[in-house]
Amino acid sequence: MPSRLVLLLLVLTAAPVLADQDPLPPAPSPFQPQVDDPMLTPTPPASKQVGSWDEALGLVRERSTDLRIAEANVQRAEGRWRQALAVLLPNGRVSVGVAYDLLNPGSAVGLTGAPVIAPPGSDRQPTVPLVSGTVSLTQSLVDIGAWRGLSSATAAEDSAEANLQDVQRRLTLGLARTLVATVAAERAAEINRVGLRRALERAALAQRSFELGAGTQLDVVRVRQDVEVARQSLISGDEQLHRAREALGLSLGLPQEVGVSTSFQLQGLVEQTRSTCAPLKALSERPDLEAARAQVESARDSRRQASAGYLPTLGLNSTLLGLTTDPGPGRLATWSIAAVLSVPLWEGGGRAGLVRERAGLEQQATETLERTRRDVEVEVARARRSVEVAESLVRTATESRELAARTDQLTRRAFEVGRGSSLELVQSGAALRQAELALALREFELVQARLDAFLTEARCDW
Repeated sequence: MPSRLVLLLLVLTAAPVLADQDPLPPAPSPFQPQVDDPMLTPTPPASKQVGSWDEALGLVRERSTDLRIAEANVQRAEGRWRQALAVLLPNGRVSVGVAYDLLNPGSAVGLTGAPVIAPPGSDRQPTVPLVSGTVSLTQSLVDIGAWRGLSSATAAEDSAEANLQDVQRRLTLGLARTLVATVAAERAAEINRVGLRRALERAALAQRSFELGAGTQLDVVRVRQDVEVARQSLISGDEQLHRAREALGLSLGLPQEVGVSTSFQLQGLVEQTRSTCAPLKALSERPDLEAARAQVESARDSRRQASAGYLPTLGLNSTLLGLTTDPGPGRLATWSIAAVLSVPLWEGGGRAGLVRERAGLEQQATETLERTRRDVEVEVARARRSVEVAESLVRTATESRELAARTDQLTRRAFEVGRGSSLELVQSGAALRQAELALALREFELVQARLDAFLTEARCDW
């Protein structure tokens, strides 16, 4: 008990003395280097920029050569269908001509050179020279080959229209990819400049430690080497940015660099694409598969059309002939109607060669359909799987970036107080740069994976 009282008295006696003493000096603030480098200046923005998905899609509709080619293919298919239908519809023709017999100037001759004589008892004589005209009408009655040709043309038209929809889908997917790639390149270029700034700050810190005698020349050289590595990454990143802008320009039909404005909402890109594309009810409804199936049908009917060339055809012809007379103006000379049965006998083997050629085309179309079906199944499975993979990679990249930032902070603080080496400082800085780049790229890959997963199973109709 007395010992406790003595201790209490000592504390009370010393308290005023401690209160009268000056407070402890504050801890020195960490060294804050000031860096200035021309390469830290951001890349100038592109002269042309897009600010929304609708604006970019409008440029594609207006300037895409692939879209124009697909539309021209539809136009060609429609023309082919009309040509095939014309064989089955009535064909009329009007011909007018003047004939004169040089050897017998007083005789009236027709267009074929045959003499034209007035019927007995007629008071109208053919004029010299003779002006005659014919009106002919031809109608196909039985022609199996022509019907097969019409069926082939119909399937080809369906294939062209489905191919147009597939081109629209691929253009939408390509535009979305180039937009994401351009934004990712912009972000990577920004991260590279941040990395260079940090490397310059570490170099200034190492130089300061060397000047104060706490570091060595090796520390300075090692950190400056890291600065040059950061410069190389920045230069490569800027070049990738220029190429991404050029690729976006080509996607939009512009032979120049095109950037993405800061107002562009990349996260809502999937929802924006739903305004122009709709999900498929079944994978078999994808336009490229429909185009391949229609092409197989067209090739099959084309082969059947060639085989039907061995069959006879039946047609109806009607011709009306009129000529000028004296007194005029003229009269109708003849009006005939005839049924024509045409039976092919021998054409030198050309028909057999045509059948073999069309059979080869049918086989090629069949194999193309099978290859397309396999590619689509793998593409869809890969797109579905890529979303889960991208989400997992984003989570791991986020954790890795947080750990790298914490490690770099602790390493820099340890180097400032003389407990860390320049090698650890360089390694932590490089690891932080790589972690930040990896996280940015993983986030953009996730957006791209979601776009791919939607557009690989969608139908786009502009």
